[in-house]
Amino acid sequence: MIYLELFYTFFMIGAFTFGGGYAMLPLIQQEVGARWGDVISQQSMIDFVAVSESTPGPFAINMATYIGSVMGGQGGSALGSVFGSFCATLGVVLPSFVIILIVAKCYDKFRNSRIVQGCMSGLKPAVVGLIANAVLGVLLTVFFPAGLSVSTFSGIGFYISGAIFLAMLVLAFKKVHPILIIAISAVLGIGAGYFGFF
Repeated sequence: MIYLELFYTFFMIGAFTFGGGYAMLPLIQQEVGARWGDVISQQSMIDFVAVSESTPGPFAINMATYIGSVMGGQGGSALGSVFGSFCATLGVVLPSFVIILIVAKCYDKFRNSRIVQGCMSGLKPAVVGLIANAVLGVLLTVFFPAGLSVSTFSGIGFYISGAIFLAMLVLAFKKVHPILIIAISAVLGIGAGYFGFF
C-alpha cells in the first residue's frame, strides 16, 4: 500500500539524517528514485526542491508533503493526495519529534560528556558533506542536464542560468527581502521558458 510505503520511507529518512532538510536531500533523491523513479523523474525532483524552497515552512517537511501528495494522488483522488501528504509528512517528522523528547529529557545529564561532545563534533563535517552533495547534484542537473561538453557552454540557456544565479547572489548578499528574490526569480524563469531558452 502506497501510504504505508510513504510513511516508512520518510520515517527512515527522518530517522537516519542529521543536519536538517538540505542534508536529507541526497537521501530523499536516492530513496524516491529507487522506489518511485518511474513516476517521479529527476527533473520533477528539481521542481520539488524549487517549490519546497519557495513555500513557507521547513524544507524537508515541504518535500515530504509534496512527494506524498504526488504519490498518494496518482489515481486522481484528492483524498488520496491529502492522505499521502499526511503519511509522508508524519513519517519525516515523527523521528525528530521522538528524538528531541528523549534528548530534552537526558541532555542535562550528558551535556558535558566527552562522548556526546565527540559525537556532535563528528556530525558537523558529515552534515557539511551531505549538504555539498545535494548542492552539487542539483547544480549539475539544472546547469548541465545533458552532461558536460563544449556545446553546453555555447548555448544561451547556460548563460541565462548563470546570469540568474549571479543576480540572486547579488540580491542575497545585499540583504534584499526574500519575497522580492522569489518574485524576480519567477519572472526571469518564466521569461526564459516562454522565449524557449530552456
